[in-house]
Amino acid sequence: MDRYDYVIIGAGSAGCVLANRLSEDASVRVLLLEAGGKDNSILVKMPAGVGALIGKAGTYNWGFWTQEEPQLENRKLWWPRGKGWGGSSSINGMIYIRGHARDYDNWRQMGLPGWSYRDVLPYFKRSESLEGGGDAWHGGDGPLKISKASSPNPIYKATVEAGRQAGHAVTSDFNGFQQEGWGPYQMTIHDGQRWSAARAYLHPAMSRPNLTCLTGARTTRIVVENGRAVGVEYVDAKKQKHMVHADKEVLLSAGAVQSPHILQLSGIGDPDELGKHGIPVVHALKGVGANLQDHLDVTMSWECPQPITAFSLRKGLVKTLLIGMNYAFFGKGLGRQQFLESGAFLKSRPDLDRPDLQIHTVLAVMQNHGNTVVEKDGFTFHVCQLRPESRGRVGLNSADPFADPAIFANYLATDEDRRALREGVRMMRKVAEQSALDAYRTEELFPGKQVQTDAEIDAWIRKHAETIYHPVGTCKMGTDEMAVVDAELKVRGLAGLRVIDASVMPTLVGGNTNAPTIMIAEKAADMIRGKAALPADDAPVYEDGQKAA
Repeated sequence: MDRYDYVIIGAGSAGCVLANRLSEDASVRVLLLEAGGKDNSILVKMPAGVGALIGKAGTYNWGFWTQEEPQLENRKLWWPRGKGWGGSSSINGMIYIRGHARDYDNWRQMGLPGWSYRDVLPYFKRSESLEGGGDAWHGGDGPLKISKASSPNPIYKATVEAGRQAGHAVTSDFNGFQQEGWGPYQMTIHDGQRWSAARAYLHPAMSRPNLTCLTGARTTRIVVENGRAVGVEYVDAKKQKHMVHADKEVLLSAGAVQSPHILQLSGIGDPDELGKHGIPVVHALKGVGANLQDHLDVTMSWECPQPITAFSLRKGLVKTLLIGMNYAFFGKGLGRQQFLESGAFLKSRPDLDRPDLQIHTVLAVMQNHGNTVVEKDGFTFHVCQLRPESRGRVGLNSADPFADPAIFANYLATDEDRRALREGVRMMRKVAEQSALDAYRTEELFPGKQVQTDAEIDAWIRKHAETIYHPVGTCKMGTDEMAVVDAELKVRGLAGLRVIDASVMPTLVGGNTNAPTIMIAEKAADMIRGKAALPADDAPVYEDGQKAA
């Protein structure tokens, strides 16, 4: 049996960070197990390749489905999840968003010391290298390259101006002093290339002799002996079973869907759930798989009278081939863009303490994850509710480790969730009708002007809403009986096992979840190594009534 100090399960965003930071210590041996393969496709490298990666299952996408969702006409929803080096950071839309400062202060108020905004900001800053250099809110020399919006397409600036005309604030940096308002996005793109967690953290560490990375290694069980996780059982690409021993810790970083799935397959979870599938209880933890939260999203699209959106820019086989060749051979052209560079964070009602809606502006008529082709020039507002009250669950379909997990998101289970998304639709209509967009907007394609009343909007949402790919919470940090890990991400009641990924978030942050996941892993690496936490940082925040430094 091979022995390592640390065995990391999953080479996604968190796993890549851990592999890098832990292997900095040449005295320890680190094994990284990944069920998928390497991130060597041009579609992963090229930002414009995102559409080909996220809509279909394949080499880089697990391609899960939810169970029937009762508030969404009993539809089963498509859930893409990254597979291979970089995990979902290798297939996502490359938007770099941290969430609101108050999101992390709420974690601290839940009894989780060390997780307030002032505590986590230093780890965000350590991870990133922002184009143009660091400041009070940003790092300038971290491994994760962050670029600023640079596309000359006029629709991006027009939507920001339309937001201002509709009465909303404008902000220059969603991750800085003020999140609320319309503005440009920052992106995990560097020199026209996707800068995934694998690119930022794993590739630079691969030459270290104390780091071993195995691909095609699917974890089937965490091995527990006498109340301690001592190793991992996995099956290789040839279907051969192996077991590796972890002398110090097993670190589970398989994501919000697969981390609870692996725990349950290992007999760690709710005894009732395990019993349904004949899995012996190794360690009872009722919260495993519970507390699932995700951002539900609807896409509103308008036709554009000018041939300046993705449809005309990429129309036809010749143009598509030329874009790919120009990028592959010269690193130039439209392949460098992901067609999503502006958006907003807005409040659906004025009494809220922070935005509860996020808008992504896409230079295409985007429907059904891009799988529904609409042959028209146009732009889309993704309207996403940021803080759902609804809670779902990730469970088992069977005891077969190769069977997909059972995902029940339980979307729109509360009146507030339905109200917020409905209001978001109305708000975007008001933005779209502003004069700043007159030259770029004609017909409302989706949902269409015939959808007006509350009942009509709700019905349209039930029929068309989809995930925007941000599941969290299924192995939550906490102090209550449903918590799976403590504030140091150690599994409660078990030695030698931590969960480190988006599943540990007790509540969903207000924004895209890749940046927070990387931050969590950066912070966890210091905990594991016994290093003192980085000094807290008191950068000013608009909601505190402070002015920017």
